[in-house]
Amino acid sequence: MASTTAAGTGLAISAGTPAGQTEAAYKALTYTEVGNVESLGGFGAATEVVSFQPLKGAQQKYKGPTNYGTLNPTIALDDADAGQQLLATASAPDNNALYAVRVTKPDGSTRYFQVRVFGMPETIGAANTMITAQPVLEINTPVIKGAAV
Repeated sequence: MASTTAAGTGLAISAGTPAGQTEAAYKALTYTEVGNVESLGGFGAATEVVSFQPLKGAQQKYKGPTNYGTLNPTIALDDADAGQQLLATASAPDNNALYAVRVTKPDGSTRYFQVRVFGMPETIGAANTMITAQPVLEINTPVIKGAAV
């Protein structure tokens, strides 16, 4: 795929979880599209640097724990939107369930992963702005890349 804009990218969530960490297992789930998404932000794995400085020699660096990242979409709040309702349910303080997420890029390629939602704060700004929400989706699995269809 050549460089492209983000226009046409979609975000969807499933109350189910896949039977395995494969594209086919994620595709087998039913997803609910999240409406009014303005942006998704960056996401993906980062591995912590563990360093050791011997008394003699250069500092040594090793790979430590992996953090699969956080997805912080910005959405125009719509309490009637089924996808946003599912995000709100997932964000309840007593809800520790994992949810499957699908990001669909403009070329049809996908990114799949599982999240726990750690909040859905709302922002009410000036009169000339939309009321938005910015759910906090902490990614708990590797991001599975699906090819364009």
